[in-house]
Amino acid sequence: MTCPPERRARRRHLVTVLAACACVAVGLAGIRAGSSQLTTAEIARVLLGAGAPAQELVMLEFRLPRVVGGLAVGACLGLAGALTQTFARNPLATPDILGVTSGAAAGAVAAICLGGGTYGVGPILLTLGMPAAAAVGALATAAVVYGLAWRGGVESYRLILIGIGATAALGGVTSYLIATARITDASAAAQWMVGNLSGISWASVWPVLAALAVMAPVAATQARNLAVGQLGDELAAGLGVPLQRHRLIVIGCAVVLTAAAVSASGPVEFAAFVAPQIALRLAGAARPPLVASALAGAVLVAGADAVSRGVLPGETPVGIITAVVGAPYLIWLLIRRPGGRGSYE
Repeated sequence: MTCPPERRARRRHLVTVLAACACVAVGLAGIRAGSSQLTTAEIARVLLGAGAPAQELVMLEFRLPRVVGGLAVGACLGLAGALTQTFARNPLATPDILGVTSGAAAGAVAAICLGGGTYGVGPILLTLGMPAAAAVGALATAAVVYGLAWRGGVESYRLILIGIGATAALGGVTSYLIATARITDASAAAQWMVGNLSGISWASVWPVLAALAVMAPVAATQARNLAVGQLGDELAAGLGVPLQRHRLIVIGCAVVLTAAAVSASGPVEFAAFVAPQIALRLAGAARPPLVASALAGAVLVAGADAVSRGVLPGETPVGIITAVVGAPYLIWLLIRRPGGRGSYE
């Protein structure tokens, strides 16, 4: 059944507001979760500067960076997934599929394994550090994939196929680096590869927030072109959409957002894939809504981390929880869609 546009808009706004409220609730649960329980009143006192020194240390130096980092990482991945899925008119087209996440992983693992330690890297990588190496790996991979897909313009289906090939190749490189590394370096690389917020600090949170603050408004400027692009390339060009410049901006935003997120937490599997699809279905929209997708990603990643610390025994890496949720959803989506392509067309 087709809803009137006004009703769709009201539903989309309602979903956005509810998702924002869910972010606050998940953030509060994340601050409370852990071996040292904090009540809501104690959290309020710390925020007002009247908490005990021990409570301030636990909350401001350990839990708040982790909660804010989880929300920011999730928002970046959710927004990046919404951009790539809408641009390609395909729910399977995420930064993971396009090779961006694998490029970031290869860069970070190279920094760990070739340099002889998580931050004790070689002459070139020493200057960059592991997070920057991950960002460089993501950006370089995106540039190569985009260049190989260029044939007087970039067509989304060709871009996806080349991205899948790049993902496989970089996965092999990463596996080789881990297999030939020293045991301590291989262990550190393997731990980073599963996606984890346990080691996140304010120093690694600020670049993610900066990327989100810069790229989100840029992505918003492309909202109309993304909507028109759903009509097909010829119609979009006829309606005045500069297709190649629009695609370059959209892909650039997705790459920077993904690189910032992965450099802080490691690859959080399926977050960029699942979050836009959740927002799409809740909003009843024709394509993933950008703001709601970012908020859904924030709730997904920060919520998974809160569950890891407050419900599950031990601390399960957040990437494992999102993979457990996302993999069955991917299989369901492939089975449910005729032909398995899952196009928005």
